[in-house]
Formats: sequence, C-alpha cells, structure tokens
Amino acid sequence: MDLNQIIREVPKVLLHDHLDGGLRPQTIIELAENIGYKKLPTKDPKELAEWFFRGANKGNLVEYLQGFEHTIAVMNNKEALSRIAYEMLEDMKNDGVCYVETRFAPIFHTSKNFYYDDVVSAVLEGLEKGRKDFGVGYGLILCGMRNKTNNLEIAELSLNYRRKGVVGFDLAGEEGGYPPKKHLDAFQSIQRANFNITIHAGEAFGKESIWQALQWCGAHRIGHATRLIEDISLDRDRNVVSLGDLAQYILDKRIPLEICLLSNVHTGAVDKIENHPFGIFYKENFRVSINTDDRLMSDTTMTKEFLTAIQYFNINLDDVEKITINAMKSAFIPHKERLAFIYNIIKPGYQKMRDKLLSLKAV
Repeated sequence: MDLNQIIREVPKVLLHDHLDGGLRPQTIIELAENIGYKKLPTKDPKELAEWFFRGANKGNLVEYLQGFEHTIAVMNNKEALSRIAYEMLEDMKNDGVCYVETRFAPIFHTSKNFYYDDVVSAVLEGLEKGRKDFGVGYGLILCGMRNKTNNLEIAELSLNYRRKGVVGFDLAGEEGGYPPKKHLDAFQSIQRANFNITIHAGEAFGKESIWQALQWCGAHRIGHATRLIEDISLDRDRNVVSLGDLAQYILDKRIPLEICLLSNVHTGAVDKIENHPFGIFYKENFRVSINTDDRLMSDTTMTKEFLTAIQYFNINLDDVEKITINAMKSAFIPHKERLAFIYNIIKPGYQKMRDKLLSLKAV
C-alpha cells in the first residue's frame, strides 16, 4: 500500500471546514446555470478548479476570500444549500473522514422570501440526508462576521438550532481592524446558554487576537492560532526556549487549536510550509488538530493535509491517530458521542490498518 492510500483509508476528524469554500466545481457550474448567474470565469470544471486555486494562492487573506463571491452567489436557495451540504458529506466519506464540523455564515445566503431559518434548515436537511447515506457524523457551526453588526442575531440563531444539528458559534472574516471583543453581546449570549464557541484568531493578526478570543469572548477552540508562535521564544534552530503566559495558558488548559496547514500558506499567515508553527505546537504537546479550511480554494483534502504534515514535520501513523483523537476530543458534541467515535471507529480503524500493514509485510 502506498502512503496516500493508507492515510485516505484511516478514520479522520475535521473540525475547521467552510461549507462555502468546498463546493465541487461541477456543482458551481450547474447551480450558476440554474439561476442565470453569468459571472463565472469558465464553465469547464477543471479550469474552474484551477481558477479558484490560482486566485486563492496569492499570499494574503483579502485576495484569498475573493473567490467566495462566486460560491456564495450560487448558494441562495433551499435546493442548492441542501445539495452542497449533502455532497460535502459524500466527499468526506470518500476521503475517510468519520466526523466533520462544517461552518458557514447564514447572512450571505438570505434573499427575498428566503430567511435565516430557511437557510439553516436547508443545510441541516442536506447534512442529515448525507449522514444517513454515507455514515459520516456531522456538526454545523454558524459564523458571525467580524465586519457585521448583527452577530447577536446569528448567535441566537445558533441556539435555536442547537438540538437540531448546530453545535457552535464562530466569528470569521478579516481580522485586522475588527477585534472579536466588539461582538461581546453575541458571545455572552452563547456563554449564558452553556453553548460552544470557536473563533478565527491569530491567522492574519497577532497573538492579541487570540488573547481577546479567549479572555474577552470565552472561546473554547481557536481557529488557526498560527500567530501564537509570537508568544513562544525559540533559539536559532527553532527549538523552544520558553513559553509566554498566553501560550502556557493555552497549553495548560488544553485549548484546541484548529490548524490549517495549506491555507495558511495560501493566505500568507506563514511564508512557506516548512515555517508553519504546527511542528512546534505538536512537539510541545499543544492540543492541535489538522484541518482543510477551504477545500476548493486550497485544492486540498484531509488526506492531503496529513500527507503534508508527514512530509514536512516528520509525523507517522501513530501521530496521525493521536491528532485525530485530539480532534475528536475537541468536537462540539456530547462527551458520550465523542467517546463512541474514538472507541468504536477511530481506534479500531487504526488497529485494522496496522494489522493490514503487518500482514502485507509478512507476505
């Protein structure tokens, strides 16, 4: 068996995936045709995939986000949203993902006579159908946007659907100039309801963004957290000398970091993959998970992300299992359900792969 096949087959857990950043190119073309959307640069699926990747791989977050204009444009009715959610779970199944938390911002998908409840219900309908057909577990996270003022409404929307498949609330969008503490009313409503918070922080702005997300807004997980490295002292060989107070707090409290390797290069959060702080975070025992972020924009899958980590950070199959268990421990579903995934699916899946490799070795 080659490494690609091994990593694709073992169970994986994905916590940071944007629904509007992972559409199939063919689906975009068909949905655009259905609604008369004329702005796509091409109607060839292969060329369109290349166009999205080329546009995203420019080294800054603002340009990376520009491709979303087209994906969001075709996600404005019940049929489209349900189809996209359903196909996402099929793609997860084909990539060996056993549990996924996907997220999106409902504010971008309303239209005349198509309201927040319609948007969320449509996505959940597609996800539930996908779960039944493909056997992949899911949770949906609703995103508020940093540059909007209605995030209390989105937080309350999250709470309205907490028993129906929504598992948390996120704050996304451009970091610079839009600190998370401007949205305290939204976060406090989530906290008072004993619900789950993850926040994009430390991707395009410094460690202060991470500190605010935790200490002002009560985040339970941090999306990206790349800039946490600013609070870690390294010697010239990139060995850790000491941790600052924020890094020590995150390590000690086991706060999960949703690491997205390839997209961090594409957005310019890191200059090149070998300089990504993931290797340092993992070596120092931070609770890291590996994620795709935007599969279409970054031309990636969970298999590809793990293969990248193996290539550049010298991790092995045991590490892949450990990171997967880290992710499952950090999921926003009840404790008993997390344990069921770990002991009934993840651990047996990795043992099965080890047995298979052992028997192939013996031949």
